[in-house]
Amino acid sequence: MKSDRKFRHLSLFSGCGGMDLGFRGDFKVNKNFIKTNQNKINSGTFIKLDRTNFECVFANDVKNSSKIFWEHNHLNENDIFMHASIVDLVKKHESGEDIFPKNIDIVTGGFPCQDFSISGLRKGFNSHKSHRNDYVIDNKQETRGLLYIWMKKVIEIVQPKIFVAENVKGLKNLKNIYKTIKKDFSNINKGYKVFSKELFAPDFGIPQSRRRIFFIGVSQEFIDKYNINLSDKDLFPESEFSKEKDLFNQKNLYPEAKNCFINLNEPEDETSDLSQQKFSKAKYSKGQGQSVVNLNGLAPTIRSEHHGNIEFRYLSRKNGGNDLKDRRLTVRECARIQTFPDEMEFVFNSQNGSLSASSGYKLVGDAVPPLLSYKIAKKIEEFLFKYL
Repeated sequence: MKSDRKFRHLSLFSGCGGMDLGFRGDFKVNKNFIKTNQNKINSGTFIKLDRTNFECVFANDVKNSSKIFWEHNHLNENDIFMHASIVDLVKKHESGEDIFPKNIDIVTGGFPCQDFSISGLRKGFNSHKSHRNDYVIDNKQETRGLLYIWMKKVIEIVQPKIFVAENVKGLKNLKNIYKTIKKDFSNINKGYKVFSKELFAPDFGIPQSRRRIFFIGVSQEFIDKYNINLSDKDLFPESEFSKEKDLFNQKNLYPEAKNCFINLNEPEDETSDLSQQKFSKAKYSKGQGQSVVNLNGLAPTIRSEHHGNIEFRYLSRKNGGNDLKDRRLTVRECARIQTFPDEMEFVFNSQNGSLSASSGYKLVGDAVPPLLSYKIAKKIEEFLFKYL
């Protein structure tokens, strides 16, 4: 492997950088979430993953909370983050401004999913929100439901070898939309060979029942140049865990949610980490998002709702649990279930800005789990090193 080769990474819809952190590597995860033959296991609860050869040179998001997060958590040391809508950035490029870096190897982005999610109104392409997330505008091509088109435009501009796009599993049920998006991605420039696959997060060590659709496209020019007989197995990581012990395929059992709560104080006992102190005070009620976390199994999918629709960890006896207080997951607990390292702060007050628990929940829930992104990055890195 040519370890000195760096792959230039352009990130869109970056949020709190879950995809970007995974593509960079060099962060800590619970050792129970990693197969022991993959990395050197350090003593203690956490291990640090290897640094990849991807280098993020550009990131963007329209949300102010993302800008504040990147600056506070030192992700923007090289001023790579642009606080702007992707639509506005493309328009500036088209007017002659120098917006996007040159020589990009890979573009990644999770284009907004609210209009495709089963937990939303499923407006699809007929979204009533604009690209700035306010209410509808005259130009229908600039609605939130069509932002994948603007990701497509960026890919046309920077011409990467590979792109990775992520969205909710509900997109696949909207068959005409799903097929249209895949076709549009395939027709970029001189063509991209596009594969799509639903990934189940526990298969890769993430302890929650999260399913997401990933599109991975490879430039036809790159394929032709190296005469590549390409398949999805070249680009998507293989599952490493399973519901049942699988000795033949050397797969471990799914990781348990209880590993996410190791060495965490209860909110009232926490003195320094605001992300662990803060949690939704919404009362217990039955319905979507009100389930109890099974500590000996998988956690529910961590979502971005910030209005109390966050799963309970505990239940009192009157609500069918033990003699514990009813309380929602803290922001830190949600972040750990998503495999973010504790070094990242999601609730804070600083001179340069602050983030509330509400904003922290949304950022965490919107993110691609960094560990899942890391597994994808390592597979794509392996593919690129075969030819570069």
